[in-house]
Amino acid sequence: MASPEIESLTQALSRLPGLGPRSARRAVLYLLKKREAAMGPLLRALEAVNEALVTCSTCGNVDTINPCSICSDPRRDERALCVVEDVADLWALDRSRLFPGRFHVLGGRLSALEGIRPEDLSIDALINRVAAGGVDEVVLAMNATLEGQTTAHYIAERIEQYPVRLTQLAHGLPVGGELDYLDEGTLAQALRARRPVG
Repeated sequence: MASPEIESLTQALSRLPGLGPRSARRAVLYLLKKREAAMGPLLRALEAVNEALVTCSTCGNVDTINPCSICSDPRRDERALCVVEDVADLWALDRSRLFPGRFHVLGGRLSALEGIRPEDLSIDALINRVAAGGVDEVVLAMNATLEGQTTAHYIAERIEQYPVRLTQLAHGLPVGGELDYLDEGTLAQALRARRPVG
């Protein structure tokens, strides 16, 4: 039996994504064994981030500076804007280093079941960024879910009055995927998005 404090730490860690009770126990045991080398630096890093954490007033990213490091990077193409549902999506796309432009985080997706309406997301802020000018392309990088596609369609309707090129991420066959393992929706999207060979 662990003390209430250690058990509380284990429970707190087990609530993190990707960590269940067993993984959390292993992490706590590691931190206890490597107290000087691991626990101290972890505590200092958590405190530093907690004190400095801000939401970017331009794009909605989470960083320790405002505007965030992406919005303040002069090497970014201001004319290309990629719209994502969440900060995790922004980080995933930015990690790939394939998109040279800037981002806009909606803070979720439209969902009638969850009661999430357009005014609950930062869609108006997105429209204001586009209306201000200087944006040539808006890339809708919504998740390939019903809610994600509904959100993309709603944004497309709101943006169509502005002189910007509107694109969205392609959906279909994953690299290395085998056809017999794919669901019907993925196969249907891949067939609809087929392109010439060569």
